[in-house]
Amino acid sequence: MLTRTEWRQTLRKARRDLTDEEQHQAARLLAETLTTLPELRGVRRVAGYLANDGEISLAPYLAHLHEQNVCTSLPVLHPVSGNQLLFLDYHATTPMVQNRFGISEPALDCQAIRLPQEHQALLMPLVGFDDKGNRLGMGGGFYDRTLANLAGLPRPPLLIGVAHECQRADSLPVMAWDVPLDMIVTPQQVLRCR
Repeated sequence: MLTRTEWRQTLRKARRDLTDEEQHQAARLLAETLTTLPELRGVRRVAGYLANDGEISLAPYLAHLHEQNVCTSLPVLHPVSGNQLLFLDYHATTPMVQNRFGISEPALDCQAIRLPQEHQALLMPLVGFDDKGNRLGMGGGFYDRTLANLAGLPRPPLLIGVAHECQRADSLPVMAWDVPLDMIVTPQQVLRCR
């Protein structure tokens, strides 16, 4: 059984090794799948992310949401705590900055902050996943800390992990603080976890 660190190394390499054409095709297929998900019909606000380090791109799906006048948000590193995320409005004209990891994110604007529970769905990148719906992230715990208290809300957002099929693991080690997902979506499948 591989450790979480070993899984991260293996699965990050797998997604980084995909060609530009494979990445483009995967993003297009993922957008088609997300567009047809019954759970996402009629959403008013969705949080996504901008792909980095071989992550599957949400760009085609975010463009579709904008065409449908669905509000979108992106994660931003919390400027005070530094180990949690904020979600800020995202449009084609949103001013962007590079965070400390070199990832593009909306420039901080207090008027644009949206609470996680204001979203009907949060789309999160994965390093890896297994058939039991376990998610392996980059190891910083940003999503886990940010989403730890959502389960008790009357209407928590749908938590959806998105990944390339090559990021599937046989069985991932799970930690007590790992926030469970509602579903995992790849270009080839939808895995409903709860």
